[in-house]
Amino acid sequence: MPELPEVETTRRGIEPLVVGKLVRQTLVRQPSLRWPVSPELAQMLTGGRITAIDRRAKYLLFNLDRGDQPGGRMMIHLGMSGSLRITSADTLPRKHDHIDVIFDDDTILRFHDPRRFGSVFWLPPGENHELLDSLGPEPLSADFDGDYLYERSRGRKVAVKQFIMNSQVGVGVGNIYANESLYLSGIHPARYAGRISRQRYLILASNIRRVLESAIQSGGTTLRDFVREDGTPGYFRQQLNAYGKAGEPCKGCGRLLRESRLGQRTTVYCAYCQR
Repeated sequence: MPELPEVETTRRGIEPLVVGKLVRQTLVRQPSLRWPVSPELAQMLTGGRITAIDRRAKYLLFNLDRGDQPGGRMMIHLGMSGSLRITSADTLPRKHDHIDVIFDDDTILRFHDPRRFGSVFWLPPGENHELLDSLGPEPLSADFDGDYLYERSRGRKVAVKQFIMNSQVGVGVGNIYANESLYLSGIHPARYAGRISRQRYLILASNIRRVLESAIQSGGTTLRDFVREDGTPGYFRQQLNAYGKAGEPCKGCGRLLRESRLGQRTTVYCAYCQR
């Protein structure tokens, strides 16, 4: 599943290619995604101008200006296999190309999702969505730091890996980046969140930011389905220290990395370097 860096990479790639453009037409070929596509999406998008693209967690928010009418926003989640690409009007849609946003210069923002686990909603002006209401702070924001993690973790008898992946604690720290951040911080992923010191949380918060920023700069992590908005893969996978490397030597001590399951997710760690 595309994680925060993949979504942010997509946002940064698409933004200069669509912001300022007028939507001439909207085609919804397949309205049945994880949730039904908002039925008013095509009507509300068409005739509006894209003014900005924001990101909240793994959701992309396309802000619209409709002149003398209230704007509103299109909210997209890429799900497990979704992607957005910019193409030309003469490019025929492929299988699983479910939505086209066609601009006045004959370019198209095309939503592709083979597994149909993504979602596309229309948010009226001034309204939020219930999927956004309970989200914690962004891990790249000033609100997400070691002191915050320490205070939120007090009394918690849950594995620290599951704690930092909880979207109510912080958004977008997915499985890959949780593994990497804990490895760099020397923290065992199964250790109770409430038993980790403030100092170690300061280190962990810094490494979460470091890992995510590095992944964004590298274009995200290529696994099965994710490609950048221009169709090229991300390259952060080449820099991974732990995830996907069970049975390989730890870069710190040389002992073999171990693999286990935490919260039904693959967890890779060094039993000697991570305590």
